[in-house]
Amino acid sequence: MSQFVESAIARWLTSSGPDPAVTSEAWSHGRPAMLRTGGVYDAVRMPRTLVDAATGSTVPDVVAGVLNEVLNGPVICHPGAWYYALVPPGTCENWRSPVAVVRGRGGWLGIPRPDRTEPAPVAPYWAVPVRRAGKLCVPETVAELLRVGQARLEGDVR
Repeated sequence: MSQFVESAIARWLTSSGPDPAVTSEAWSHGRPAMLRTGGVYDAVRMPRTLVDAATGSTVPDVVAGVLNEVLNGPVICHPGAWYYALVPPGTCENWRSPVAVVRGRGGWLGIPRPDRTEPAPVAPYWAVPVRRAGKLCVPETVAELLRVGQARLEGDVR
């Protein structure tokens, strides 16, 4: 097993994966590992346009700083289109925001290795890294962030 899979955070992230060796192989080659959602976390797929509007910036470091402060949980950036906030499993069953979907049981997500935190042009990275196994974003806070982004895009800047 590689050093990337040996940490407690990596073990937690990959605990819903089909095979630790496959995860290790992907991470050792700089690729994201395709891991299941719905086991230890669900993932809210947030449109980049809404996240940028909510944070008031398109600069990756600024966006990451605001997401860290507001969401206080792990967020993956898939450059160009999406951010994914990791939320508690079962969130998809109660999610009511019309501007984002949740990947839950039966879904898959490209998870970068835990130390991939630098913005990259095409590869996913942690905009807000996992600080502790099991520490996730609060779904209501994620929904509020998206609501603010939608309001700003529509010109209602309350």
